[in-house]
Amino acid sequence: MPIRLNLLAEAQAAEEARRRDPVKQAVWVAALVIVLILVWSSSLQLNAILINSEVSRLEGQIASHTNEYRVVLDDQNKAADIKHKLEGLRRLSANRLLNGTLLNALQQTTVADVQLIRLRVEQIYTQVEGTKTRTNDANVVIKAKPPTTTEKTLLILEGTDSSANPGDQVNKYKDALAANAYLKEVLVKTNGINLRNLAPPQISTLTGKRGANFTLECRYPEITR
Repeated sequence: MPIRLNLLAEAQAAEEARRRDPVKQAVWVAALVIVLILVWSSSLQLNAILINSEVSRLEGQIASHTNEYRVVLDDQNKAADIKHKLEGLRRLSANRLLNGTLLNALQQTTVADVQLIRLRVEQIYTQVEGTKTRTNDANVVIKAKPPTTTEKTLLILEGTDSSANPGDQVNKYKDALAANAYLKEVLVKTNGINLRNLAPPQISTLTGKRGANFTLECRYPEITR
């Protein structure tokens, strides 16, 4: 039986041992792990960049919506302020003193020997500033109060009584004014008409008659808006 000799057996064994060297295998495994880690890290960085870009886009949208929301709130506040002022103007227009109606009432109210010489309407407006909501020292919330305006109206009538006994007809004229339907409705219910002044009788330079000048005050209710 022929004997076969493998002259390369030693070299082949050495090569096989080199291939099976655990250190080399560990190096290859470590290199593969490093490559995988680098690929994973790169993917994470790419995802982070994409997420940051999306976050920046969303933050921009939020900022844009926030500005739009503030603009809407400002417009709503301005609209509410304009509406409040318009409502105040409507109330003022509805409750204003109508001089034509007043003159008509005075024209219909007459007493013998009493002549109305002059009338004057005084209107005084007192404004109170509004307050904001606040918390006092006792930690109690005090609600805000809107600004208000109080209207005070006073009608001043100046006339003369030229009756046989000047001054006697003044109270009759006062009672006639108090009985007038319009004045009864618009003036205060208690002491709406008061005698401010009654001068001593004297000869009038206009009529040449002897008469007593007087002044009446007619008070309207105070109106707060």
